[in-house]
Amino acid sequence: MQWLPTLGVALGSAWLSGINLYATVLTLGLLQRMGLADLPGDLDVLAEPWVIAAAAVLYAIEFVADKIPVVDSMWDAVHTFVRVPAGAVLAASAFASFEPTVVVIALLAGGGLSLSAHGTKAATRLAANASPEPISNVLLSLAEDVLAVSVAVLTAFHPVVVLLLVGGLVLVSLSFAARIVAGLRRLFRPRSTPAGA
Repeated sequence: MQWLPTLGVALGSAWLSGINLYATVLTLGLLQRMGLADLPGDLDVLAEPWVIAAAAVLYAIEFVADKIPVVDSMWDAVHTFVRVPAGAVLAASAFASFEPTVVVIALLAGGGLSLSAHGTKAATRLAANASPEPISNVLLSLAEDVLAVSVAVLTAFHPVVVLLLVGGLVLVSLSFAARIVAGLRRLFRPRSTPAGA
């Protein structure tokens, strides 16, 4: 596989792992297992039956946990330590056949992308979980599931398109992060006291 499609698979799978790791691994693994995709580097390990089974079980647990507001927030907090390293490993695995320097750069980029996606997801879901009505949380969760599976399929078949898509989504994430920082600054800005008080 050439470097540009490999980059698309590496960064696409890393970004997706920050959204829904288990759906991403399950989708890519099934596509490889059925012979519909030819994943680069060492990502063919995702097609191993035990990897597919583990991803399916964990995805089923996440599917339920993701719909319950308090559980969802705790799940996201714990998965900060799962999704980010997994995204780094997926990106590095895609470049396993390249020289070690490239693998390390892919590891770092994959971890950063996964953190970006996970941070945006967790912040959005935390805001939705604070809402008293339950439907927005469920709809966001279902949208994330559809996004993870559909973009994972796109990653396997059109990795260069995914590379452009991820670039755009990272810009959206950065814009979202800038708004959060601005909001926090306003929240913690010292208030001026009125004259004569």
